Amino acid sequence: MSENTFDVVIIGGGPGGYVAAIRAAQLGLKTACVEKRGSLGGTCLNVGCIPSKALLSASHHFHAAGHELAAFGVKVGKVELDLAAMMGHKDKVVADNTKGIEFLFKKNKVAYVIGAGEITAPGQITVSAKDGAKVLTAKHIIIATGSDVTPLPGIAIDEEVIVSSTGALALPKVPKHLVVIGGGVIGLELATVWGRLGSKITVVEFLDRILPFNDGEVSKQMQRILARQGMEFKLGTKVTGVEKKGRKATVTVEAASGGTAETIEADCVLVAIGRKPYTDGLGLDKVGVALDKRGFVQIDGHFQTNVPGIHAIGDVVGGAMLAHKAEEEGVALAEILAGQHGHVNYEVIPAVVYTWPEVASVGRTEEQLKADGIAYKAGKFPFTANGRARSMNETDGFVKILADAATDKVLGAHIVGPNAGDLLAEVVLAMEFGAAAEDIARTCHSHPGLGEAVKEAALAVDGRPLHT
Repeated sequence: MSENTFDVVIIGGGPGGYVAAIRAAQLGLKTACVEKRGSLGGTCLNVGCIPSKALLSASHHFHAAGHELAAFGVKVGKVELDLAAMMGHKDKVVADNTKGIEFLFKKNKVAYVIGAGEITAPGQITVSAKDGAKVLTAKHIIIATGSDVTPLPGIAIDEEVIVSSTGALALPKVPKHLVVIGGGVIGLELATVWGRLGSKITVVEFLDRILPFNDGEVSKQMQRILARQGMEFKLGTKVTGVEKKGRKATVTVEAASGGTAETIEADCVLVAIGRKPYTDGLGLDKVGVALDKRGFVQIDGHFQTNVPGIHAIGDVVGGAMLAHKAEEEGVALAEILAGQHGHVNYEVIPAVVYTWPEVASVGRTEEQLKADGIAYKAGKFPFTANGRARSMNETDGFVKILADAATDKVLGAHIVGPNAGDLLAEVVLAMEFGAAAEDIARTCHSHPGLGEAVKEAALAVDGRPLHT
């Protein structure tokens, strides 16, 4: 093979793309990854998952120092915010992670090509870079370009006063009043960051509840908890306009069904209404790659597009727009291309909201089971009855496990509580193995631990919890 000829070329160095590249290389395929950002990790590592979690952790410590430590007998003086240092922590975390991927590429002999990749013909990618264009050829091309911020029609994002999630991760000062358009995961996580640091938060959501894709009981519980934390909610409300006035903005809203308009004055407005597939400049129309009506790349059960040799994974193909889902697809596709049998079980993709308490879910919600006419049993256990949660002063929330009424097979789990994302992993593993709620209930859990709440919820499916 020549220097620019590969078995696999991946366009996009995000979680799906870089993981696919590493796995393909491990399997003996000559692999290149094309990334135009100049920094690996995609949206997730650069302006998404990782920096937001760095700020969530930092702001949690700040808020705890000022409001929570005294209850544990820890007295502190005046707590002051050093926002520049907090942002420095975030930037270092991002840099360390992205450099780590570069190291993994070198370790696994993945060629890292910096520039914008365009598919100019089947099996051919032209990479435009600062030092000129380069043509790569490949037996297999993988589109892993991810997603971009969904704009709100008629509202111009300037990343200063009217910001996307990217701008909200780098505000130079704490806004007095932050209006968040969208009550989903991204909106609530970033609202949590700035709310802890002192912003007044108003969340505007078109639907009648926040976290609309979560279990209904979870959504209601989280709204109550976040309201106690100081967030205000305008549900069933649509934004009809945002007017920037110097360093402030006026947000005009009305009922989703129509009605009298009202205005909200804000120092900053975050537009967080979702994400859309990113296919700009890929040349998909030229080579005939089919997209659906929403712009997602269409694939079959083996991640193959309608054009032989061109594949796609991650946010750009739709489904759960989550980094770990993209990673699973990247691994599965690399294994398929190497002649193995890669597979993704989409029924057990976990989802976590990193507010505090956290929200974690996997599988079906009660609403989905009812809509599909599936008879089920629900077991629920509150953290108020968990000894470890009490010792931590973290008693908000619950664990709920849903199981088939006839077979006891676990169909879903929903957790609101401390470290919910980590607790959920046990149930995800159980579901991957087709376990029954009884299997979780019969598994010995360490005491005192938050995980005991999972065991108790499994016991509750059969009506026999021990501590409620």
